[in-house]
Amino acid sequence: MTLSPGRRFQAAAIAALGVPLVEALGGTYRWAYAGTHHVDDVVAGRRQPILALWHGRILAATLFFRDRGIVAMTSENFDGEWVARLMARFGYRAARGSTSRGGARALAQLRREMAAGYPAAFTVDGPRGPARRAQPGAVWLASLTGNPIVPFHIEAARFWTVRSWDGHQVPKPGSTVGVAVGPPIDVPPDADEGTIETYRAELERALMALESTARHLTKRLEHEES
Repeated sequence: MTLSPGRRFQAAAIAALGVPLVEALGGTYRWAYAGTHHVDDVVAGRRQPILALWHGRILAATLFFRDRGIVAMTSENFDGEWVARLMARFGYRAARGSTSRGGARALAQLRREMAAGYPAAFTVDGPRGPARRAQPGAVWLASLTGNPIVPFHIEAARFWTVRSWDGHQVPKPGSTVGVAVGPPIDVPPDADEGTIETYRAELERALMALESTARHLTKRLEHEES
């Protein structure tokens, strides 16, 4: 999809206005996290993590994992354009495409970027849902590259919920935000469709389990500070 110069200007304006707002909001958060060593362990082993999360947690995840050169898939439409521009300001790289358009090309770019030493990120139920139903893209990438999937979930103590298919969570100013990172999931090379489905289901279960861990982290920190 090719955007007109006018739409590109609009996307650039949205990103320019959004960055200071997101920065200001993020500066008020109190972070509680567990399992982040899993990401470090993968890198120490000379591999790169494929970070996997639900689409409804993009905002908080963008702040928490910023400035690491992570490559994230963003759609080729107008929304994908301004999201890619905004994320670039937080140190992310973009692979343009989605499960519905340009997915094979974006997956090929992610494969090249990971071979060059960059980590990747997948919103595994995006870009259109259904919410909290993992799609197989991250599993295919893990099988193709030999890099592990590292699932994580983010949960805020106080938040606004956007009226969208993913029920996107925006933590309120001053909120405690819990980040739970799970153990790496290694996918065999050259996996067939049956194997891909097995690991897709495993990833989905891991993300569901990490939600309760993230909620516990927020409650524990708030209890300690009360």
